[in-house]
Amino acid sequence: MIFKDINGLFFDLDGTLIDSSEDLANSLNHALMITQKRSFDLDTIRKWIGNGAKTLVHRALINDFDTTKEIDEKLLSDTLELFLKHYQDNLCIQTKLYPNVKETLKHFYQSSYTLAIITNKPYQFVEPILRELNIEKYFSMIIGGDTLKMKKPHPLPLLHTLEKLQLNKDQAIMIGDSKSDIIAANEAKMHSIGVNYGYNQNEDLRDFNPSAIVEDFIELKELIRRDL
Repeated sequence: MIFKDINGLFFDLDGTLIDSSEDLANSLNHALMITQKRSFDLDTIRKWIGNGAKTLVHRALINDFDTTKEIDEKLLSDTLELFLKHYQDNLCIQTKLYPNVKETLKHFYQSSYTLAIITNKPYQFVEPILRELNIEKYFSMIIGGDTLKMKKPHPLPLLHTLEKLQLNKDQAIMIGDSKSDIIAANEAKMHSIGVNYGYNQNEDLRDFNPSAIVEDFIELKELIRRDL
């Protein structure tokens, strides 16, 4: 499928543009150590990433993906605070761009597409990471997980971004690595592209009906084009 009438590209961050798993894991284990809870290896923590900081901490404290399970709210709050403080001070130690991300973003930026970040990561962390990785100039708008009342998979962040950038739903695509991105796009009645790497929590993105799937970020240049 080729998308030729697109003006806006909305990107998830963690697992789509950047691999932040090592820094997240280090900060999470730091917080767990202080609260005298069990730490976890990187592969385990990677499966829990993608639904925001509070959910990540919750999953670690119960050693389970299902955050409907009961938890001591003070323990959750205290551990989350420790996690956020450590992560704020260690945002971009091991974090790196996925292959071909920078050159592909540059291509779309220079081709006059409007680029935005829509992530479940707390807003305060997003801009410093983009700046450290030297890609902040490409984005016209940033929506964090705490920017609005709802976050992905709710469609509100996508609909809000469409409105602010004065785009209709047929002019934009949501690009991400998890079902939250695809479900949010479907609910907003937008196109979506799943990237088949990152933090998909061992789920097949095809089960959530994205408009397309790519294995490498650079494939977006062939899918989203105006020269047809």
